Amino acid sequence: MSNERFGSVWDAIEDTPAQAENMRLRSALMMALKDHITRKGLSQSQAAKMFGVTQPRVSDLMRGKIELFGLDSLVNMAAAAGLHVEMSVAHAA
Repeated sequence: MSNERFGSVWDAIEDTPAQAENMRLRSALMMALKDHITRKGLSQSQAAKMFGVTQPRVSDLMRGKIELFGLDSLVNMAAAAGLHVEMSVAHAA
């Protein structure tokens, strides 16, 4: 077994730093959307209407099907929910 250390789980399982960063951002957006649904007490149907997507799409979100979502769709869903998404860019450590 290797004792290699990684900055995040995404760094450990993705092939490139770019893929890891993309997954990190998608994961953060998905968690924020799931939290929003929970805090508002929304059903999947209500959330789907708010986000402008189908109920099965919200089900995929709630089940953490990260591979089914791109950054664009997650940002659009967050904006439709009234959430503000900010991005910052920094040099990699």
